[in-house]
Amino acid sequence: MLSQIEPRSGVAFTLNKGDILTVTDPMGEQVADLLAFHQGDIGEVISSGRTLDYASRLFLTTGDLLYSNRSHIMLEIIADDVGRHDFLLTPCSKDTFRIIYGDTDPHQGCFGNLAGALAPFGITEDMIPVAFNCFMNVAIDGATGVLSVDPPLSRAGDSIRFLAHADLIIGLTACSALQSNNGSFKPIHYEIEPAA
Repeated sequence: MLSQIEPRSGVAFTLNKGDILTVTDPMGEQVADLLAFHQGDIGEVISSGRTLDYASRLFLTTGDLLYSNRSHIMLEIIADDVGRHDFLLTPCSKDTFRIIYGDTDPHQGCFGNLAGALAPFGITEDMIPVAFNCFMNVAIDGATGVLSVDPPLSRAGDSIRFLAHADLIIGLTACSALQSNNGSFKPIHYEIEPAA
């Protein structure tokens, strides 16, 4: 069944081994932050460092594996319409909006949305790592290393599909940062296909 995440909000749910999760950008140019924790031990969590180390590249797509902090495979990307996602930048937060944008009354961002959604599973703020940012387009200057957040390459209806390699708790958002989403906030759709 198709579910919708409203703009600037987030959800959490379980995903069992063998399930397929499809994350869709229904309107285009909208980022979705994705986290994964092991259902049996929430100390085991998706790891940007481990994943990028083992992949030996920054931009992950179909066929790539997302690893945990204990080097176990959590998710496999099995289909990808976009081919450009980010696994470097942390979920946006009140501090992001205060420090980068100068907001005096900042939104809680993806960090706050993820923390709220994951709290019923016993996951605290300090346990939230770097997210896999579906559709986020981060460019890196090869000479200087300077990062720039460019408009997502996703168009309306584009999706990315993940196969669960373990029993997981998933946190997922419709990102709250203007820069990440080319200046607007839109919903994200997701669908779970149970293991056969």
